[in-house]
Amino acid sequence: MPETMSQAAQPLPHVTHQRAVFADGLMLDCGAVVAPLAVAWRGYGRLNADATNAILVCHALTGDQYVAETHPLTGKPGWWDNVVGPGKPIDTDRFYVVCVNVLGGCMGSSGPPEPMTDAEGRTLGRPWGTDFPSVTIRDMVRAQHRLMEHLRIARWLAVLGGSMGGMQVLEWAATYPEAVFAAAPIACASHHSAQNIAFHEVGRAAIHGDPEWRGGRYWEHGTVPAKGLSVARMVAHITYLSEQALSRKFGRRLRGAAALTFLEDVFEVESYLRHQGSTFIRRFDANSYLTITRAMDFFDLAAEHGGVLAEAFRGTTTRFFVASFSSDWLFPTAESRLLVRALNAAAANVSFVEIASDKGHDAFLLDEPDFHNALGGFLRGAAERLGV
Repeated sequence: MPETMSQAAQPLPHVTHQRAVFADGLMLDCGAVVAPLAVAWRGYGRLNADATNAILVCHALTGDQYVAETHPLTGKPGWWDNVVGPGKPIDTDRFYVVCVNVLGGCMGSSGPPEPMTDAEGRTLGRPWGTDFPSVTIRDMVRAQHRLMEHLRIARWLAVLGGSMGGMQVLEWAATYPEAVFAAAPIACASHHSAQNIAFHEVGRAAIHGDPEWRGGRYWEHGTVPAKGLSVARMVAHITYLSEQALSRKFGRRLRGAAALTFLEDVFEVESYLRHQGSTFIRRFDANSYLTITRAMDFFDLAAEHGGVLAEAFRGTTTRFFVASFSSDWLFPTAESRLLVRALNAAAANVSFVEIASDKGHDAFLLDEPDFHNALGGFLRGAAERLGV
């Protein structure tokens, strides 16, 4: 691994996050109670007097609440800085935008790196680690709903997100339909495919196989399973791209005058992936990665509603905007079409667009003007409907 790996293989630095803390905690689908419940979040723009202009942005697997500002750990712009902001598709001059670190995450919400508590909510003097209960996408949404109540927002103008964020959007629309005027699930599906679960398992196996994982109690030794977490990120990152994107960016180009060797990076694409892995371990917790990938794998909205996806949306008044990308093989367009058919069967108001792009799954995060125009138009239309 690069030399920076040994320098980065330390616990995440402490950052004070903006949080709402609920002493009574949250009952999870697994039957466990997390108390107190901490929900870390960020807000952008200004909430209007009648709280009708609020938009919830749900982040993907390795995202967090810092959607449109400098990240406190990396110093880089927010992960959707090109979409959220003044005059942008999600216009903070018009909307109040909220983004929440998911339950089980590692940026301030209750999760494996946070102090463990007992049944009475007393701190036990160590992180949760692998003792943090299993969570579901629905648990994540319930935690976000607690924040919504805390902010005194009765209904979101829109809930939107891509990838795992899109799963949360679907769960919001199914569990709290009266609280969602408009929903935009982007580059996602109503369940995780066997192939996606398989890729996640390779990443989890890499973490488990790292000697520094130490049964998930690496915090006792002041280290992290850096190599395993880095490999997990490398594997996942491949699924976020397309063959066309990789070929355009790297092809088979060698690094300088590299000779044939098995001991160092030779191809530029190798160096790129290792860079992705080495930077990831500076901002993400391994036990959180295990927790959240499991939540994605178990997500199956149809199974929550008797095996019929349309039943999740029966009688809904929520307006839907479903978007996919032509080169996304992680959540292919066929999965979005299945979702649209289910919404049509439930007589929902739904529009659908497939964006032609060769950037793969990550296209929803990148510069895609057609997608930005479509999303911005959907949100403006929703706002006009409500007179916002």
